[in-house]
Amino acid sequence: MSGAFEALRGQLQEAAAVFADGPGALEGILLGLVDDVDRAVREPLEIFPVCHHSPASAVAMARRLREKQPKVVYLELCEDMAPLLTELRNCRLPVAVQAFATDVKGFPAEWAPLSVVAPITEASAEYQAIAYALDTPGVELVLVDRSADHVFQGDEREPQADPDTPPAEEEAALHGDAIGVEIGDLRPRFAELEEHLLRHGRVRHWSEWWHQYVELPLGEGDHETYRQVMFLIGSLFRRLAPGDTRRVRVDEDRERYMWTRMREHLAASGADPADCLYVCGAFHAASRVAEFGVEGTDGFVISPRSGSTWQYGLIPSSHASIETQFGLAGGSVSIAATEWAKNLKRTKVKQFQLEGQVGGPKRKKAAELPAPTSDPASSDHLSGFLQRPPVLDRLDEAELLGWSVEVVRAARRNGYLSSTADAIAVFETSILLAGLRDRAKPTPYDFQDAAVTCIEKDVVPGRRDVRRIVEIMMGGDRIGQVGYDALPPLARDVHDRLEPLNLKLQQRGVQRALLDIASRPELEPCSDLLWMLRYLMPHGAARPIMGERRLGERPIQESWDLALGTHQRALIELGYEGVSIEQVLEQRLRRAAYHPRATAAKVLGAVEDATLYLRSARLAGELGTRALEVLATERSVDGAPEVLRRVRRLLAHYRTSEPVLPRWIEDFVRTGYAHYCTLLPAAFTDEEAGVEQVAAMLGFLFSMEALALSLGCDRTQLELAIAGSHPQEPSKVALLWAAQVQLGRLSRAELRERCATLLANPLVLPAYPRYLSGFVHALEPAPGLADFVVEAVSNAFAELPDRLLLPWLPTLITTLRSRGAELVPLLVREAGRVFPGRLAALDAWVPPWKNQPESLTASRKPGGNGLPLLAAHPATCDAVANLLGCDEPWGSTAPAGLALLERYPDSAVALEEVLIGV
Repeated sequence: MSGAFEALRGQLQEAAAVFADGPGALEGILLGLVDDVDRAVREPLEIFPVCHHSPASAVAMARRLREKQPKVVYLELCEDMAPLLTELRNCRLPVAVQAFATDVKGFPAEWAPLSVVAPITEASAEYQAIAYALDTPGVELVLVDRSADHVFQGDEREPQADPDTPPAEEEAALHGDAIGVEIGDLRPRFAELEEHLLRHGRVRHWSEWWHQYVELPLGEGDHETYRQVMFLIGSLFRRLAPGDTRRVRVDEDRERYMWTRMREHLAASGADPADCLYVCGAFHAASRVAEFGVEGTDGFVISPRSGSTWQYGLIPSSHASIETQFGLAGGSVSIAATEWAKNLKRTKVKQFQLEGQVGGPKRKKAAELPAPTSDPASSDHLSGFLQRPPVLDRLDEAELLGWSVEVVRAARRNGYLSSTADAIAVFETSILLAGLRDRAKPTPYDFQDAAVTCIEKDVVPGRRDVRRIVEIMMGGDRIGQVGYDALPPLARDVHDRLEPLNLKLQQRGVQRALLDIASRPELEPCSDLLWMLRYLMPHGAARPIMGERRLGERPIQESWDLALGTHQRALIELGYEGVSIEQVLEQRLRRAAYHPRATAAKVLGAVEDATLYLRSARLAGELGTRALEVLATERSVDGAPEVLRRVRRLLAHYRTSEPVLPRWIEDFVRTGYAHYCTLLPAAFTDEEAGVEQVAAMLGFLFSMEALALSLGCDRTQLELAIAGSHPQEPSKVALLWAAQVQLGRLSRAELRERCATLLANPLVLPAYPRYLSGFVHALEPAPGLADFVVEAVSNAFAELPDRLLLPWLPTLITTLRSRGAELVPLLVREAGRVFPGRLAALDAWVPPWKNQPESLTASRKPGGNGLPLLAAHPATCDAVANLLGCDEPWGSTAPAGLALLERYPDSAVALEEVLIGV
């Protein structure tokens, strides 16, 4: 323990005795703070404490690097992210360094994908250290924090967020669900302490308190004052933290990890600690672990990494996303960027910037560093800072007046009826609020409150409120961009393949792409790529305006809205999964097909997507075999409608584009026929199986029957399944009747008679609409019953009372809407054939099912009136005779045929019934 802080210790002991009525816990806390500062100051390896995205920290860092010019810079950042830092010069800040893993081993599968990001802005101390180390010859940059894998080894997932929480805006969601790693998490972990500071500081949130009471006082402080104050704040928040053992353990493990890595590097490189600089958060600078310092113990063992495969890259970031991820107030990072620029101008400190930095100020030539200065002896700068009264910052009326005029101009552009009077009111109210809060000069937060009060009042005419307008005016939500050279191979490949479109794909916003493939066939690969991007990327990244992709069709003309620059993060993360879009899509489809909870319908969807987007017969065959395996093990019929729709589409595609059907789809039809025959009786009686599912099963059996029988299936299976089905629910009973008609076990006349019996029974009338719903669903397996369904629905509308009919109408409408593409055209076409085409004919119209013609036996008279008709039109009979091989003349065959009809009338009667039914 040094004697530099003895005077301060004495003063704090006296203060503890006065405020706590004698020595006790307060004295221990206050003296412990001084001990932490003393220990950190005396460490041979200089510790530079920082706060994340703090302009004061960035200015102090730039100043210290020019004074000390260290040979080694240790930085609190994930050690496995080091190779990416050189790519920052190809990006427009802010961006985030990301570690991403989809192949997860050693962690719960539900955590996948794993993602860690470390955002970097121009107004951050870490960027100054990175720029200095990478552009200064002979300087080594060493990242010493836990690797991304170790971040998740110490992670204990919290419960999921409330699903009712509104989603973040697009700019605030650039980091996705990644875990944020920041340097200098300086915020009280003791809720009562933060509430106390905010109340007595007369501020609304923590970012405003930090700006007013830390940023501004330290903005012009010397190096030792800055260090000791930051050590003190870190120690204060550490000692007053609640007893969260999990979080304390993670913090201490991080500190042990970093000091262990630094000692290992010092021993391996032989570097002098006096020539090194350790940049870390102030919270970790005041550490009390045994491994602290170059002379600390070496008992900490770093665990090996898991078997997860990690990918690394840079993703775009924004001020809003940083604020959202780290719980900062809206606009605080933009205000920090503005304060950084003002600090550079006021202090004359020259910032460090990576050579060739995209979007940064251009520099003619890298300035040579002056000779390093020797460090003065450590002394107590903390007492003077704590005893010094606050420096009154003179009101800059020109700056405040410019803010007031600009916010009124911006408000008018956004629909507010603001005027010069509002600018004056904002100016005066800002000064008034600052005075009420004991401030000599209004801060940006005071100005923001004044603008909301004087301009917005209680009405927001547009989508932006005044608070957001002030944030934009103060610097806006600056959004970073990853340059082409820093993109992963997949993203660069996408940009190269879309180059024929002549669009600026890295530009944010929506761009329209027109593809006339008929006249420019070379654009067809672009169309294929855009459809794959639409499948893989979030909604809005690639959105088709005109054109569609269907099995067996070729594109002619398409129109797209592209926003790849806005969704650059999603495109970069695709690059972590593979080296090409086709590889990523194949992996996604295979992963979906082999998922433990995959159903036959989902696997068939993967088969369809593989055929549609990749045109890969190999992958489609593999996934089709997987669909066959899944179908054979399913005991539920929930996915039957989707299975039927997808199998029909695939069969239609293969029959028109392939000489023979693939082996897998023949096996699927054969297995599906037997599978659904087995499940059909139970599905008819199962209450959980809906009528739509049963109808889909029957649709599969009847529509695939011809193919299944040709592949060796036995129709007896279906007949036995129908015979063994005994449903009780009315809609399923109607389905069974329709199936029996389709099999020939029930005639239409018998079906009409059953329906008439139902209508004649008052006890059954309330359930009759459910029978009709079953008949409507029966159009799936038996589309030939469309005329009977029109007849049954018409009879229901004619005979059912309104008290039964009206409650059923929503069910009918819902059924037709959900199955409109398949069922409605059948019913409309049949209704158009049956009903009169003109309104005037409706009054005299008689439904054909109520005006049945007399039977052939009743209308036929002895003597053969049909003979003259046959003689008058012999062409038809001649054609039939030639078909049958008859060459006898007319005179010899007519009497014999007439006698045959009189002797065996049953055939004519049966033919009559068939013709009437058709």
